[in-house]
Amino acid sequence: MDTTGAEIPHAADASGAGEQIAQFFIPAAASLQERRPRTLKHGDTFGLFDHNGDAISGPGSPEGIFHRDTRHLSHFYLTIEGHRPILLSSILRDDNATLTCDLTNPDLYDAGGRIILEHDLIHVRRSRFLWRGRCFERLGIHSFYERQRRIRFEVAFGADFADLFEVRGTRRERRGQIHQAEIAADSVVLSYTGLDDKRRATTLLFDPCPAELTANRAVFELELAPHEPASLFMEINCGWDSYNTPVRQRFFPAFMEARRALRASSSRATAVITSNEIFNEAVRRSVSDLYMLITDTPEGPYPYAGIPWFSTVFGRDALITALETLWLDPAVAAGVLRHLAAHQASDIDPVADAEPGKILHEVRNGEMAELGEVPFRRYYGSVDSTPLFVVLAGEYLKRTGDVATVRELWPSLRSALGWIEDFGDRDGDGFVEYGRRTQEGLINQGWKDSHDSVFHHDGSLARGPIALAEVQAYVYGAWRAAARIARAIGFAEQAASFDGKAKALRTRFDEAFFDEALGTYVLALDGDKRPCRVRSSNAGHALFTRIALPKRAQTVVRTLMSSDSFCGWGIRTIAANERRYNPISYHNGSVWPHDNALIAAGFANYGFKREAARIFEGLFTASTYIDLRRLPELFCGFARQRAHGPTFYPVACIPQAWAAAAPLSLLQSCLGLGFEPEGNEITFHEPHLPAFLEQITLKQLSAGRGSVDVSLRRSGEQVVVEVLRRQGQVKVLTTA
Repeated sequence: MDTTGAEIPHAADASGAGEQIAQFFIPAAASLQERRPRTLKHGDTFGLFDHNGDAISGPGSPEGIFHRDTRHLSHFYLTIEGHRPILLSSILRDDNATLTCDLTNPDLYDAGGRIILEHDLIHVRRSRFLWRGRCFERLGIHSFYERQRRIRFEVAFGADFADLFEVRGTRRERRGQIHQAEIAADSVVLSYTGLDDKRRATTLLFDPCPAELTANRAVFELELAPHEPASLFMEINCGWDSYNTPVRQRFFPAFMEARRALRASSSRATAVITSNEIFNEAVRRSVSDLYMLITDTPEGPYPYAGIPWFSTVFGRDALITALETLWLDPAVAAGVLRHLAAHQASDIDPVADAEPGKILHEVRNGEMAELGEVPFRRYYGSVDSTPLFVVLAGEYLKRTGDVATVRELWPSLRSALGWIEDFGDRDGDGFVEYGRRTQEGLINQGWKDSHDSVFHHDGSLARGPIALAEVQAYVYGAWRAAARIARAIGFAEQAASFDGKAKALRTRFDEAFFDEALGTYVLALDGDKRPCRVRSSNAGHALFTRIALPKRAQTVVRTLMSSDSFCGWGIRTIAANERRYNPISYHNGSVWPHDNALIAAGFANYGFKREAARIFEGLFTASTYIDLRRLPELFCGFARQRAHGPTFYPVACIPQAWAAAAPLSLLQSCLGLGFEPEGNEITFHEPHLPAFLEQITLKQLSAGRGSVDVSLRRSGEQVVVEVLRRQGQVKVLTTA
C-alpha cells in the first residue's frame, strides 16, 4: 500500500540517506476504529459518515463524500429544530447497497425552558446510496405527535475540496480558489478551481424546494399531521462527467438501477453456505465488500484497494485480491489483468519509478497528483506487482482454461518477464531488487512499504538495492506461470526455457535465503548481499509459490506457528523476539489478513492443512469482535487472550479488498479446492474443515462449461464430499 507507515519515516533508500522526511504518511490523530464510520462506494466515489448519517467537518475528520481523490462534501449535518437527532439505529445493508439511519427528536424546549415537544415523537429514516458519481438521500419522516405541528429541519453542508492526501495529513503551502456558491430555488453549486486549473464542483439538489437555501444550509418547514408521512429528497452530485449528465434522476429509479447493477455483478460469485451462521454473516459481508470495492473499468471489473485511503487502482492489491478470489469469480482476475496490461509502463520515467514492462503500483486523480506534489498520478514503485501479474495470468489459465485471454495478454506478459530480467535484477545476481529512482518515490517497495520494515537482526535499517524473500518467490511463480502459458499457446521451446529459469532460481534462493539457525528464510538481502536475519511472515510466501524446497517446509511452518510469530489471531509480520518488534506498528508485529491467507495457502501446498485451519480459526474469531464482521486491513499483534477480542489498529482501512477476500482464500486452502478446466474437473485434495465448521455448501461452483452445487461435511476424521446439483459434464473428485 502507499501508506509508508502511519508515522513520519526516515529515508532508507539505495543511497543509504538517513534524513528525516514526511513521506505521505497517515497521521494517527483520529482513530477510524473510534469513529467506526459507515462507508458507501460506487465507481470512483465513496462516502464516510457517522452513525447518524452525518459527515462532521473538523481537524482530523476523514468524513465526507470523495470523488476521484477529492473531497466534494466535507460537512453534512441534519438537525431537528436546531438539535441533533437521537440515534435509534444505523444499518448498512448486507449487500452494502444502502445506509439506513433511524433517528428521532430529543426533548425540545422553548426559550423559557418549558418542554414543547417530548422526545421520540418524530421519526426520521435516512436512506442513502451512491450511484454514478452521486449520493442520493431520502428523509422519510413520520410524526407521532397527537396534533398537527410545524417542524423545522435543517441540513448544514460544506465542501472544502481537499485532496485526499490533505485529508490524510499532508500539509500544502498553497491551495486553489473556492468560488462563491451559485444558489437557485432548489439547488446550490459549490466549486473550486485548483492550482492545476481544473474546476471541481459539487451540486446539491433538494426536493421539495427548501423554505430557505443559502451557501451552507437548507431549511425545510414541514406541517406534520399525526401519522402523516412526509419525504425530503436530496442529491449530491460530484460534478458532471462521462457517465453523469446534468439531468436530475429520481431517488427510486436510481436505487433500482444501482441494485440491479450490484446483483448482476455479485451473481457471478459462487455462493457459500455453512453450518455456522456467524461465519455465514462474515462471508456475506466479505463478498459484499468485495463487490462494493469493484469498479467497472473499460477492461473489466477491478477491485479498488480500500476505503478511505486507497479507493483507487493499486496493482499489487488487486492482483492478490484476484488470486484470493479466483476460485469464486474468475472474471475479476480477467479484469485486473487486462486493466494492468493496458497501463503497463513502456518507457523509463524516474519520477514515476517506471521502466519498460513494469506493472502499476498506484493511480491517483487528485489535484496534488496532477501537480506532482505527490508522485502517484501514475506510479510504478512496487517491486512485486510485475511478477504477480504473470503469476495471476498463469493461475487464471489454470482455473479457467481461457487460452484466448492469455494469448491476448502474451505481449504484456513477455514485457513483464523482460522487466524481471533487465531492470528487476539490478546487479545481475539472479535476484530481483528494488531501489527508488526518485527522492519522492516510496523508500521500500515491497508490500511492507513502511520506512523501517526491512532491517537487520540488530535493528539497523537495510541499505538498498534490497532483494526481498517473497519477491523471489513471486518471480519463481512467474517463471512457472509463464511456462504454463507458453505451452498452452504453442511456444514449447520458450516454456522449457522458463522452466529452467524457475529451477535455477529455486536453487539460488535456497542457498542465499534459507538460514538453518533461524529455522526459516531471511527477510531480505541488502545492497551488500548481507542477509537480514529476521523472522518474518515474508517467509511464508515462499510456500505460497512453492519455491521452498519440500525439506524446508516443516521447519518454516513450525517457526511461523511458534508463539513468537502466531499470536492466536494470526501470524505477525515480525516475530515478537525481533529487535524492531512492535505489535502496534504498521508492519513490524501487526497481523494482516491477506498476508495470513497467502501463508495458509502455502501451508496447504505442502500438506499442512491443520496449521492452515488454525490461521483460519484465528482470523474468523477476530472478525466476530469487529463491527459488521469485517476484517480490517490489519490489527495489532498482541497475544490472544481468553474472552478478549483483538486490538485494533487506529487508521486501518475497512473495508479493504485483500482483507475482505482473505476468508474466501482460507476456505479454498482448507478444502484443497482445485480445477482442471479442460477435463471439466473440480478437485478437493485432502479437504479439512476448521473446528468451527461442520458442513459447507458451495453453490454454482464452475469448471469449464458446467457448474455444480457441492456439500462437504465432517464425518469423524474425514470430510465427505457430495454433489447436490450438476449442470454440464462436471466431474468432482476427492484426492488424498
